[in-house]
Amino acid sequence: MEFIVGNLAPIMFFNLIVFLLLGFPVAFSLAATGVLYGLVAIDLDLMSPLLFQALPQRIFGIVSNDTLLAVPFFTFMGLVLERSGMAEDLLDTVGQLFGPLRGGLAIAVVFVGALLAATTGVVSASVISMGLISLPIMLRYGYDRRLASGVIAASGTLSQIIPPSLVLIILADQLGRSIGDMYRGAMLPGLILAGSYMAYVLLVAIVRPSHVPALPPEARGFVDEHGHRGLRSLLVLTLIAAAIAYWGSNHYFSTHENIPVDERVVIVLLIWGCAALVMALGNRWLRLKRLSALAERVVFVMIPPLALIFLVLGTIFIGLATPTEGGAMGAVGALVMAVSRGRFSMRQLRQAMESTARLSCFVVFILVGSTIFSLSFRGINGDLWVEQLLLHVPGGELGFLVVVSVMTFFLAFFLDFFELAFIIVPLLGPVAEKMGIDLIWFGVLLAVNMQTSFVHPPFGFALFYLRSVAPKEDYHDRVTGQLIAKVTTGQIYMGSIPFIIIQILMVAAVLVFPGMVTHYKGDAPVIDPATVTFGQDSTYGLDDFDDDPGGAFQ
Repeated sequence: MEFIVGNLAPIMFFNLIVFLLLGFPVAFSLAATGVLYGLVAIDLDLMSPLLFQALPQRIFGIVSNDTLLAVPFFTFMGLVLERSGMAEDLLDTVGQLFGPLRGGLAIAVVFVGALLAATTGVVSASVISMGLISLPIMLRYGYDRRLASGVIAASGTLSQIIPPSLVLIILADQLGRSIGDMYRGAMLPGLILAGSYMAYVLLVAIVRPSHVPALPPEARGFVDEHGHRGLRSLLVLTLIAAAIAYWGSNHYFSTHENIPVDERVVIVLLIWGCAALVMALGNRWLRLKRLSALAERVVFVMIPPLALIFLVLGTIFIGLATPTEGGAMGAVGALVMAVSRGRFSMRQLRQAMESTARLSCFVVFILVGSTIFSLSFRGINGDLWVEQLLLHVPGGELGFLVVVSVMTFFLAFFLDFFELAFIIVPLLGPVAEKMGIDLIWFGVLLAVNMQTSFVHPPFGFALFYLRSVAPKEDYHDRVTGQLIAKVTTGQIYMGSIPFIIIQILMVAAVLVFPGMVTHYKGDAPVIDPATVTFGQDSTYGLDDFDDDPGGAFQ
């Protein structure tokens, strides 16, 4: 009994892990463990029964949290776009653009994965869409099955680190920080990670070109009667739009000083997209025939998702909207885009709304369960146990970060990102804050690490999503008629390993170069609390300062 009394907090934590490993639902495991050990602690006089009276108020605080409204908004936006056919058009167009290069199809998958991540934010939608569309094409033209599987699964997980990611919303809420700052901090690591995937594909194209063949001439669309693909007109269009964006942005920046870097990028991209769209529309309406079919296709397929990205992320970054308002505008924009494409029906709308409701309830129930667990855990001083355990890790702050990264990596073998965010982040956040660690940087570091939970064999969800759409038996290709061998589960698992290594290197890069994340702070002056002083004005003395809310604060 003395052992139980002295170690109730670690026993409670490890009991929760056991329940989760046995397969019990996460929300109910958290709530049941919290209630059970809370009653045990009350019986052992380790916790006051009055503490449970705070539970209804804490649960009401969860369901009345306006910040969490961003979760259903962004989920609905992603599901609507997934059903609108945007992924198919993007993959087809970008695949034709990069297809003549070795590894071009794989690069197109990464590129589209990043675009889908910035518009949908849903891993399942990205992986399943790209698996259904691009995997048969890659197999048709002789891509290595392991690389094809790995690049599709890894590109789909970019939805967890590139805003508007759902996990970033949850992390910001759990750490008590701004979602907008979390988005700003995660943008650069997410783009670098996507670039690293492309660099790996290019390396494979150099070392083993047979694994990533180029599209044969007969598979290349948008070719005119002279055999030209129209890349020259696309290049000219891009350069002219870039020149207009450069001139227009310089004019804007000259009249608006001290604009943050992320706002500058948003403004440049907005001007570039508007210029390209106006030129393409003018070419079509005036029938000038100055642009090739490929150039027009790229503009009309790429600009709508880029416009949606600006509507959501751009308005957040430049301060016109909160993340919740940005999510609402994104949901409306996705509906408009889907209806304008003529590929959306009331049945699809109902399916998207039902899926959004299920996922939102899933998130709220887990959050309620984690609140019950954390109330009892803190009541028996479990937070102090975690704090003392981690504060005495050898190596100080660096040792703490390394231990947390390794622990998160191995827990990701068994738990998904929602479970990790709701279980370990409330325990680690206060310790990181006490050490003086920037919590936005800490949250992005955890997000990059938790992203590996989707591609970890054997329980990675992205691998399961891909397995559900990858061919399980040999089949005859509908275009060439040749027999295509199936994709085995082992090939999917093996294909994910290089991308797991890339993600681990990305975690190390964020650790070593925190400026990749902390650029969100901009150039705002930092106030040293030691320089803040209280003075005396002509009316009030220091003894009267407490009664003077407008007193002499310097």
